[in-house]
Amino acid sequence: CSQTNNLSLKYAETITEKELKENLYVYASDYFEGRETGSIGQKRAVDFLQRFYKTISISAAKGTNNYLQQMELLINDNIIETENVAAVIEGREFPNEFIILSAHLDHIGINENGDIYNGADDDGSGNVALLEMAEAFKIAVDEGFRPKRSLIFLHLTGEEKGLLGSKYYTENPLYPLKNTIANLNIDMIGRLDPKRESKDPNYIYLIGSDKLSQELHDVSDSINKSYTQLMLDYKYNDDNDPNRFYYRSDHFNFAKNNIPVIFYFNGTHEDYHKPTDTPDKINYTILEKRTKLIFHTAWEIANREKPIKLNL
Repeated sequence: CSQTNNLSLKYAETITEKELKENLYVYASDYFEGRETGSIGQKRAVDFLQRFYKTISISAAKGTNNYLQQMELLINDNIIETENVAAVIEGREFPNEFIILSAHLDHIGINENGDIYNGADDDGSGNVALLEMAEAFKIAVDEGFRPKRSLIFLHLTGEEKGLLGSKYYTENPLYPLKNTIANLNIDMIGRLDPKRESKDPNYIYLIGSDKLSQELHDVSDSINKSYTQLMLDYKYNDDNDPNRFYYRSDHFNFAKNNIPVIFYFNGTHEDYHKPTDTPDKINYTILEKRTKLIFHTAWEIANREKPIKLNL
C-alpha cells in the first residue's frame, strides 16, 4: 500500500499554484464574457477545456461529440443550446466502475451595464482544479500507473440556471449511474470565508460526505490526515443549515441518484456573484492545497481493492 501512497504524493506534486494561476487567468478572463449558459463566452470556455484535454491526450468520454455532451435546455422560455465537457481516463482493473470529478463551467455572464462576471472563484477555481488533477493522473498513466477504476472529468453547464447540466447528465448518463462509485464536486475553492471565526486559511468546507456513505467520509478524513492536514469543516453539512448548500450545487443531482458525494467549498465572500470575483483575488497557495486533497482522495477511491460502500 505504501507504494500507492508514495505514488499519490509523487503525482500530486505536479499540481502547482503556478499552473492553476495560469489557467485561471485565462478561464476567468474578459474574453469568456462571464460564461453564461449558451453564450459565445460559454462556448469559448468549452473550447478552452476541450483543447486542454486534447493537448494532454486524455480521451473524450464515450457518447460525446469530441468531449461535448450536447443538449437543449429550456431557460426562461428560451431553448438554449449548450454542452457539458467530459473526458475519461479508463481504469485498468475495474474499467466499468466510475468516479466522477465535477465542476460547473458556466457563470452568470454580463449585466445590463456591461459588467463582466468573471466567476474566478465561482467556479473557475473548480475547473482549473479538475484540469490540474486530470493532468496529474495522465502523467501517472504515462509512467505506467493507470488507476484501477475509471475517472470521468466532468465540466457541467447550466449550474447557475438551476443545476441543469448535472440534471441532464444524470438523466442521460454517459456511463451507468449504478456503476458510478462517487462524485467529488468542486464549487468555489479559491478564496477564504471572511465570516469564519478562525482566520487560518488551511481549511475547506466539506458537505455531504457522510450522507450516503460513511466509508467515503472516513476515507476522505484519513486521506486528509495523511497528506494535506487541512481543517475539514463540516459546518454546512448540518441537515438544518439555513444556507442549504447541500442542495445548491451539482453533486445534489448525483446524490439524488444514490451516488455518494463530497462537495468541496470555501464558503461565500463579498465578491460572490459580483463582477469583482476576479482571478487576482484568489489565494493560489490554498487553491493548490485543496486541489491536492481532492486529488489524493480521488487516487485512493480509484485504487482501493473494493469500491466505496453505500450506507445500509
